[in-house]
Amino acid sequence: MESLLNKPRLAQMAKEKGVDAFIATSPENVTYSSGYWALSQWIRRGPQVFVVLPAKDLEGSRVIAPTSLLDQLVDQEDVWIKNITRFGFFHVDKAEGPITDADRRLLELFDLPDEKDGLNALLKSLRNEGLDKATLAIDEMGLMPGQWERLQQELPQATIVPATKLFREIRAVKTPVEIERLRMVATIAERSVDAALKVAREGITEVEMARTFHATTVQHDATPVLGCIGFGARSAMPNVHPSNTALRRGDVIRFDVGGRYRHYRADIARIAVFGEPDPKIVRYHKALHDGVMAAFEAIRPGVKASRVFEIAMEATRAAGIPHYSRSHVGHGIGLDGYDMPDLTPSNDQIIEEGMVMCVETPYYEFGWCGLQVENTIVVRERGIELLHDTDGKLRVLA
Repeated sequence: MESLLNKPRLAQMAKEKGVDAFIATSPENVTYSSGYWALSQWIRRGPQVFVVLPAKDLEGSRVIAPTSLLDQLVDQEDVWIKNITRFGFFHVDKAEGPITDADRRLLELFDLPDEKDGLNALLKSLRNEGLDKATLAIDEMGLMPGQWERLQQELPQATIVPATKLFREIRAVKTPVEIERLRMVATIAERSVDAALKVAREGITEVEMARTFHATTVQHDATPVLGCIGFGARSAMPNVHPSNTALRRGDVIRFDVGGRYRHYRADIARIAVFGEPDPKIVRYHKALHDGVMAAFEAIRPGVKASRVFEIAMEATRAAGIPHYSRSHVGHGIGLDGYDMPDLTPSNDQIIEEGMVMCVETPYYEFGWCGLQVENTIVVRERGIELLHDTDGKLRVLA
């Protein structure tokens, strides 16, 4: 089974930082490290799942999960870890007669000892594996208040270091299976924009267009997540939420949208004009597009993220928006909508082959409109590969 986890990169990080085991606690890192998408952990705060990854023996990795979520361990093909610890009460009944192999496996998991509490289960696992005196990199983002302190108290001979940033660095370089999922969801988002624009007509509302966008996303087996769709002056609102505003001739239609496919995110932007665009729209949009294309030319392994920012800004200003100002021109994407690297003026992180990024140049002018070009790319040995079919040129609707 091909895992989401970049195992060589984790091993390299462990060696560089002197880490004996990584412990994932947040939804993104649990899914990334194990392939296990624990429903309750993703939809509300509170439920906890832990994954223990011994750096020198990944076959000894362990998932620590609530009894109520054991069915997903059996039902999800991405889960590669075989060692399971359960905790917490959850009652099920067993029917008389034959059962499926999946049900048999599930009943085996229900027969495991109940460790009652997630943190107690984690502590017991660490002690059983001889990691109670080790250097542990623990993802602090998924811990509840007081749990970090309790881990330090209960493991006085261990060295405990924060791991949220370390996990982000590991996740920054995608595995082939991750890249293919990101390619699929970027394509789905683009197709959903196309479907939404096909229903454009005078009088259609933002809500109605958004409904078509999201319905198309679902039809392609993805889940709606991001749907900023605005007409006219409302398109200048950075986080515009679709309203009952009706489309009129001459309006800009701005999409900053995406979905989730097999846990991986899309984030793209497209601009259309309903009718003949005024010259300023054409000029400004071309400048923004030129900025993204300049960034594409600059992105390759070994280049600093900050240098990409500088080049994109310079190109956009030179092409027609001399006052253009931004805090960033893109970000990584994966299980999280904002993975590493951030394309900011202060980020000197080195771009590496296999990173996947959304490169963007938005422009918001209140009282006029919002324009935005945003594309998803993967970094290859000699440059970039676009993960969808078009690069965001202005579209004019008759």
